[in-house]
Amino acid sequence: MAKRDYYDVLGVPKGASEDDIKKAYRTLAKKYHPDMNPGDKSSEEKIKEVNEAYETLSDPQKRRAYDTFGHAAGGGAGAGRGGFEGFGGETFSGVGDMFEDLLGGFFGGGGRRRSRQRGEDLRYDLDLSLEEAAAGGERKITFERTELCGTCDGAGAKPGTHPKTCPTCNGRGQVHVSHGFFAISRTCHKCHGRGQVIEAPCPNCRGSGYVKVERTLTVKVPAGVDSGMRVRLPGEGEPAEGGGPRGDLYLAVTVRKHELFDRDGPDLLLDLPVVFTVAATGGEMEAPTLNGSGRLKVPAGTQSGQIFRLRGLGLPSVEHHGHGDLLVKVIVEIPRRLSARQKELLKEFEKESSLGDYDAARTFEEKVRRYKK
Repeated sequence: MAKRDYYDVLGVPKGASEDDIKKAYRTLAKKYHPDMNPGDKSSEEKIKEVNEAYETLSDPQKRRAYDTFGHAAGGGAGAGRGGFEGFGGETFSGVGDMFEDLLGGFFGGGGRRRSRQRGEDLRYDLDLSLEEAAAGGERKITFERTELCGTCDGAGAKPGTHPKTCPTCNGRGQVHVSHGFFAISRTCHKCHGRGQVIEAPCPNCRGSGYVKVERTLTVKVPAGVDSGMRVRLPGEGEPAEGGGPRGDLYLAVTVRKHELFDRDGPDLLLDLPVVFTVAATGGEMEAPTLNGSGRLKVPAGTQSGQIFRLRGLGLPSVEHHGHGDLLVKVIVEIPRRLSARQKELLKEFEKESSLGDYDAARTFEEKVRRYKK
């Protein structure tokens, strides 16, 4: 079935003004609205046809295209603006606002004010050394946040003056705009939803009612914190408009890299150089810890890369009781410079040795022999 001409649908001439098109649309929208014609299938089809025609003719760009190309221009439902995106060129800020405005206005509620929101959260970057992270305890921090202006007590008006009722919205904070059979509530552009206007702004906060101030707190840092962890301080964030609760302050922890130790959760990792004579004959060495030093027994024949665990010498565990361990990785060091006497002694040592004294070398040679067969 061929589509009817959009001007005929609305009952207006082709040269009709925007106001004439809008008036015609309002009349037909009320006439064919489903609530006015319950169960009437023909009315449902009519209102769809009216909406489609109005969507095209109310948009200057679409109307020019339609006047030139007719229905071939691609106008109508589903092209360009769609659904409830807007009427007469106005758009909604979001789905939630759309339904709030539409339902409030349509059912005579005049729009619903939103429930009080929390204030914004703040972040403070807390930089710690590994020793500070291990110890935890109290730290003093200073950060900037928003507070009520002390000069005007948050009113925003110059002392001795008072805010006045907004003349645009009469103190409601919202204005009502009619779009066809819809009455849409929007935040008042004059007072930005406050319902009051300030003719003589406070010189300290310039009419906002808020100022930025420095705040100092003593905070408790859990022992054993690690990079990426956050400590939440409830109610220390930004205030909320309309008297809602403040947001929170989050301490974002970063633990600096240590000169000696790496970290794996509560465990500490240490690379410990050991001279080859001690690794070969065994001995006892001193291994550094965060709180001093510990004794490490090096068995005879210790290989480079071997790891020894010193229990309880790691970091406190944030999630569990107790401490992690210190994992000592032995790095056997071979001297780069030898005296003639040292070389002579090593050659004598080698004469007394056999391949069976070297487990890794013996195993490797066996693999090579099997490979060559």
